[in-house]
Amino acid sequence: MKKTLLLLMAVMALSMQVNAVTHIYSGRSTYISDIIATWDGRHLYRGNSTYTSDVLYTWDGKHLYSGRSTYSSDILCTWDGKYMYSGRSSYSSDIVCTWDGKYLYNGRSTYSSDILYTIAGNHIYRGRSTYTSDILYTTSGHVPIPVLLAVM
Repeated sequence: MKKTLLLLMAVMALSMQVNAVTHIYSGRSTYISDIIATWDGRHLYRGNSTYTSDVLYTWDGKHLYSGRSTYSSDILCTWDGKYMYSGRSSYSSDIVCTWDGKYLYNGRSTYSSDILYTIAGNHIYRGRSTYTSDILYTTSGHVPIPVLLAVM
């Protein structure tokens, strides 16, 4: 009986993690009324929805697609972990932004004057700041950089 109960609890905990969603809030709020997008690990939805009709973007780990599509013609950007490229490109001339693990830079630059956003913890800040007043968005969990950029 104990083993069955433990197995049941483990399956329930795993299913709760699989179905977990991450919310993106406006500013530093975590109120349900301030949810601007919902992330389920593959799709970004409008607001606090997970309806297929509210899919804004689809992510496959390398490409961000428009809507629910995974057609190559609907690729908005390509991500290699450091650089985000426009469309399906991987040419250095098509680099939209650079990520160093904390800062998101404009284009291929890593100059401090080119920092667009700082990502620290669950907050996305304007520029190089980590001041509370510069929080643009708050997340309830991990969201890939290209998906975050799509929100911004």
